[in-house]
Amino acid sequence: MYLADSRGAAAAVVPDSGPGRRPAAVPATVLALGAVSMITDVSSEMVTAVLPLYVITGLGLSPLGFGLLDGINNGVGALVRLAGGHLADRGGRRHKAVAGLGYGLSALCKPLLLLAHSLPAISAVLAADRTGKGLRTAPRDAMISLATAPEHRGRAFGVHRAMDTTGALLGPLAAFAVLRATVDGYDAVFAVSGCVAVLGVLVLVLFVPRHVTSATAARPTEPGRPPEPERPTLRDALGLLRRPRLRRLTLCATLLGLTTVSDSFLYLLLQRDADLPAHLFPLLPLGTAAVFLTLAVPLGVMADRVSRRRLFLAGHGVLLVGYGLVLSPWHGIPAVIAVLVLHGAFYAATDGVLAAATAGAVPAQHQGAGQALVGTGQALARFACSLAFGAAWNLWGPRTALALTAAALAVSAVVAAFVLRSPDEVPA
Repeated sequence: MYLADSRGAAAAVVPDSGPGRRPAAVPATVLALGAVSMITDVSSEMVTAVLPLYVITGLGLSPLGFGLLDGINNGVGALVRLAGGHLADRGGRRHKAVAGLGYGLSALCKPLLLLAHSLPAISAVLAADRTGKGLRTAPRDAMISLATAPEHRGRAFGVHRAMDTTGALLGPLAAFAVLRATVDGYDAVFAVSGCVAVLGVLVLVLFVPRHVTSATAARPTEPGRPPEPERPTLRDALGLLRRPRLRRLTLCATLLGLTTVSDSFLYLLLQRDADLPAHLFPLLPLGTAAVFLTLAVPLGVMADRVSRRRLFLAGHGVLLVGYGLVLSPWHGIPAVIAVLVLHGAFYAATDGVLAAATAGAVPAQHQGAGQALVGTGQALARFACSLAFGAAWNLWGPRTALALTAAALAVSAVVAAFVLRSPDEVPA
């Protein structure tokens, strides 16, 4: 079996570690989870690509109303992410079972969008869908962390995010094709999205191992018998914030999330500035996804060799430059392409890198809860940013709202650099 890397070459897939075998840089478990994420992201991004225009032009909602929906999209899952991470750890590392529950719930929600034609109905469906995402994200990242040797976690998360982003690349293309080929385009997009989501659940059930043991765990004393996993309590999970490294990561992820404009708002700004036709709007995420796909693995490898915290901060610096381009007098297709390139680089330098840094800050038995704590802080912050940005758009217009957010991001990045200055934050 082979996996295409970001340069289009084929890289051999190495099996997971076993007795007498060095841990693989990219274990088979990571590749299986990457396939699940890729398929699921095709489904999710089909909906995400058309949702802004559907609710604003189709249903006539205001930017503030869309800000509420987008906040739900980013924030409601955070309310259950802690529960998902803790349940996966507490259940004897039953990460696959909890992740499967989350993937299944999201798959059930896609067809329900066919019946939702008002803000309360759409909000309820999105809340359920994001609940599924909240349940699955921390257990999935915990399985990646446990299956991979610490010195290769940046690479492993980079490969997973590259596969995930392949789905993000294909999803808008599929939505664009469906919109062009059907009369009731939005309903068709939602129906096809549901079918694809079910396929992702089947791949998880069939190809992801039931239990994932730590790549650094000691071998069992009795041949053929795995060691008994620890079952941390909820108090243990919440007590992880007493660890300085994890506390600093959570604080900075939350602070920077408060000043990160959601993708949907950024695409709406670009569409208005470039005066793109409505049917081309689903193609805007393709630029972000293509750059993310290209850079995820190289930047993941770089994070393993240098400093994950510095790369995480540099990614937000790149995002700040992108905001500056949107606010500049430079408009048109070249400006849109430049902003999308910077946006994709931001994700490649932050998404998997933050998860890899988190994995190095918590012990193996707390991987689910540790990933959930950092992810929850970031998701709740982005929920608040979506609401605030939607309100600012209504009050002062989109460009003033973005200018205020960019200024706040610059201040937040300086504060985060100060918080993460400690040398023990450099990952191994």
